[in-house]
Amino acid sequence: MKLHELKKNQISRSRKRVGRGIAAGGGKTAGRGTKGQKSRSGYNIPRKFEGGQTPLIMRLHKLPGFKSQKPKALEISLDEISNHYIDGEVVSLQSLQEKGMIKKGERVKILGNGKLRVKVSLLDVPASKNARSKFSRYEEKKSDHAYRQAGKMTKEKPSNRAWRPPAGRAGQAGK
Repeated sequence: MKLHELKKNQISRSRKRVGRGIAAGGGKTAGRGTKGQKSRSGYNIPRKFEGGQTPLIMRLHKLPGFKSQKPKALEISLDEISNHYIDGEVVSLQSLQEKGMIKKGERVKILGNGKLRVKVSLLDVPASKNARSKFSRYEEKKSDHAYRQAGKMTKEKPSNRAWRPPAGRAGQAGK
């Protein structure tokens, strides 16, 4: 150790107590100056405040709408589905991840451009109207088969509609 390497001990100094009389050095106005908003207790002005003048943020033009923070959905064509899937498979978010077409948590939508060359069905994957119509050709045949296999050999197909009460006037159910 050499003389030029010596450092002064850092003494922790408590902050000066202001506003405790003239003799204490820092009395009366306590370093705040005389009068004005900044000298008062509870002084806190927002950064955007410009002394009563209309703030810049209010003077600027407001554009309509907003920019969405949600990332755009990844678009998958029917050709890509045909290349990655084989007949009888189910297209779901999980299967798309397993095949490396999307990452976990990524939004996706299947578009109807291209040709669907395999017989696959959709399961909880957003798709355009055109794409759904191309998938539904195979799904209708598949759902009929599954319905018959379940032992329900009736002519009625399962309905996608929610249950509704029988038609009639409201309030006359018990009469």
